[in-house]
Amino acid sequence: MLAILLFFFSHWFLSLFFHSFFLHRYCSHQMYTTSKNWERIFYVSTWLVQGSSFLVPRAYGVMHRMHHAYSDTEKDPHSPHFFTDVYQMMRSTILIFRGFLTGKNVPDPQFTKEYLPVWDRLDKLGHHPVTRILFMLGYVTFYYFFAPNYWWYLLLPIHFLMGPIQGAIVNWCGHKYGYSNFENGDHSKNTSPWGILLMGELFQNNHHYAKDDANFAKKWFEFDLTFLFMRIMHKVQIIELKQ
Repeated sequence: MLAILLFFFSHWFLSLFFHSFFLHRYCSHQMYTTSKNWERIFYVSTWLVQGSSFLVPRAYGVMHRMHHAYSDTEKDPHSPHFFTDVYQMMRSTILIFRGFLTGKNVPDPQFTKEYLPVWDRLDKLGHHPVTRILFMLGYVTFYYFFAPNYWWYLLLPIHFLMGPIQGAIVNWCGHKYGYSNFENGDHSKNTSPWGILLMGELFQNNHHYAKDDANFAKKWFEFDLTFLFMRIMHKVQIIELKQ
């Protein structure tokens, strides 16, 4: 049982960290700069920890920039206020996401003029159905050897869809539940203590108020764990935070 719990929470928090640190704060907002070598390391790490649910950075970046530009309007690719449930919201998001990857949807140039990391070979590998299935089989194999009973297999769908599940929680809860520190003209909320447990990602109201600020925590009782790691990386010169 301990092995399964360690595996589950390691997968959850590592996926969440690179989702927040690399996909969100770097690919979408360029909150820090780094060398090309470190960018590649972060890119590969994001693929490995997200595994079967790998979110291609360039498509993620475009969609997130759209989300800020059109927050909680009909053009927002994932506002919870235009869908009956979280499943419908994420289904629509996935269709838009895939459209950007296939070229069916061409993003507005305003969302691509800023830097977007692209690594075509890794994107194709990570997004390929066979690669995703191999990761799924790896998760199943681990559970086969270490799960005390078959009830634990109920956690497998979370492993399979880790990235989109984390995105769904942030976009649904972060625009429906909680409190607001700022009037942003949208429905963004801060959700504590989950904002802490989601490594800062659920301080959505704060983030929408200052979208280029790497620290999502604004009040004394708010804490952004991802930003703490970013400050450490800045001090050891792995990244350079934009001031």
